[in-house]
Amino acid sequence: MQNKITIYTDGAASGNPGPAGWGAVVIFNDQLKVKSEKLKIIELGGKRDHATNNQMELTAPIEVLKYLKKEKIAGKIEIVSDSKYVILGITEWIFNWHKNNWRNAAKKPVMNRELWEELFILTQELKPKWFYVAGHGENKYNQRADEIAVSFSYGQPVELRN
Repeated sequence: MQNKITIYTDGAASGNPGPAGWGAVVIFNDQLKVKSEKLKIIELGGKRDHATNNQMELTAPIEVLKYLKKEKIAGKIEIVSDSKYVILGITEWIFNWHKNNWRNAAKKPVMNRELWEELFILTQELKPKWFYVAGHGENKYNQRADEIAVSFSYGQPVELRN
């Protein structure tokens, strides 16, 4: 059986655009343990001096996928985001953007094209499944990803678990 990697991501921008941050909670579920599931959790985060919330929502999964690739961590990847922009963009819209020379339905250039292209390449290579979760709800991992992102956007990052 493959290891399962569940990733919760979030982005934040103070001022939108303004100082910005991204956060992620990465849960490694070692399914090779038969009797008791062993979970290992790490947290990742980062900041930009000036970005939009959507740019940070895209940056979070990009950075985590790059981390998994760099560390040569393989498994069945699930990415959970509270951003419909990210979820719909990578699972639906991007295919029409490709066909339409990176123009959206309104025939205007796609915003954040460079980030979308990078995320698309990583998605094609690592093949994550994408899931939506309501933001600011009761999911503790989504809340923690939000806390990490917001703390980085304020320039006061929380201590990350690793």
